[in-house]
Amino acid sequence: MAHKLFKGAQIINEGKQFEGDLLTKDGRIERIDSTINTSLAVEEINAEGFLLMPGVIDDQVHFREPGYTHKACIASESRAAVAGGTTSFMEMPNTNPTTTTQERLEEKYQMAGKVSPANYSFYMGGANDNYDEVMRTDLRQVCGLKLFMGSSTGNMLVDDPGTLESYFKAFPGLIATHCEDEGTVQKNREEAFRDGKIVDVNQHPIIRNHMACYLSSSKAAGLAKKYGTRLHILHLTTSDELDLFTNTIPRTEKHLTAEVCVHHLTFCDEDYVRLGTQIQCNPAVKSSVDRQALWQALHDGRLDVIATDHAPHTWEEKQLPYGQAPSGLPLIQHSLLLMLDHVKEGRLSLEMMVDKMCHAPADLYHVDKRGYLREGYFADLILVDPNKDYRVDKANILHQCNWSPFEQHSFSSSVVATYVNGHCVYSRGEVDDSIKGMRLTFNRG
Repeated sequence: MAHKLFKGAQIINEGKQFEGDLLTKDGRIERIDSTINTSLAVEEINAEGFLLMPGVIDDQVHFREPGYTHKACIASESRAAVAGGTTSFMEMPNTNPTTTTQERLEEKYQMAGKVSPANYSFYMGGANDNYDEVMRTDLRQVCGLKLFMGSSTGNMLVDDPGTLESYFKAFPGLIATHCEDEGTVQKNREEAFRDGKIVDVNQHPIIRNHMACYLSSSKAAGLAKKYGTRLHILHLTTSDELDLFTNTIPRTEKHLTAEVCVHHLTFCDEDYVRLGTQIQCNPAVKSSVDRQALWQALHDGRLDVIATDHAPHTWEEKQLPYGQAPSGLPLIQHSLLLMLDHVKEGRLSLEMMVDKMCHAPADLYHVDKRGYLREGYFADLILVDPNKDYRVDKANILHQCNWSPFEQHSFSSSVVATYVNGHCVYSRGEVDDSIKGMRLTFNRG
């Protein structure tokens, strides 16, 4: 593997911006300094005018393999990931079959090791009937346990109260939850569709409403507090839930943390008129008031991580009427560019963006030597041109489903190159997956 010397980059890392050089050796960061001269035989990369930052770590994606490979697969979506600057992903268990045994979990790791240019981890899935399997999870090799406390794609709802409490009481690692109260959602759905009524997608945030989210999130938070569980609540969407979280202690000391997704920071219920079921997701995109509350909580530290919940479906599936169209949208190729647009529009700083998309996932999951630009860390890097537009069209969408809610939109920045473990996996429109990513490991006791 060629050693690389990045010269004259604008480096964004650990709350600072500065112009400097970065040297990689054997897939790791060897040195960071204002100027580096070396006797090593290196590939020198002129990074003047470019941003250099850690690779994005996305803690919530759905790559649909096995079982739903007509929508997506690990190979296609990991290629889209690196094209968008995501160098590591954590993938969900609601596949077919579900990832609810250690054997199926290991099969996913074996698949990714053969096809993924990005680094990877997979959640163990909790169900009503696999407690013993869950408790065999190796916390040094697996990102965490996923519990669906609300039904979504894949039918993995954990609705047995005793089982749910057992997980919170005994699982020694991180539990990540999808929180929507099933009873509330089903009652609202039955009311909306009563007597065969045709329901518009703009009713989605009313069916999956604030109460459904709060009841479930507060239940999860209560169980975590009762048992001292390490709980990470995914894709927060409502202003009501935000007071469950604190900003009074460092995030590395928190037992309860939270994620917000790029689409919930970007869209609101007014966008259903324009985009329809393209932005139908669970939990739902809600009001502009909720969106503003999410931004405030991101700034004040109650929300810790920005991720995607990347969840592709085919275009034909998404064109079905509301009530039949599946929930979820493809985002991983464009999440970084979207957040860079938010930076330019003044909604957050570059330093905060890097903190929430790179540093925080590494901290909260205890990812080993990733998420920061530090000497000795793996060389997971992104070069970004902040002054070159990137227009989304079908010719450059790498998601297998080949559509995006951002189609024909021009982002104001572009990813120049993505490096995974020192290897250039993406450069100016081309993915090189000849060298595969690595299984993430975790520094846990």
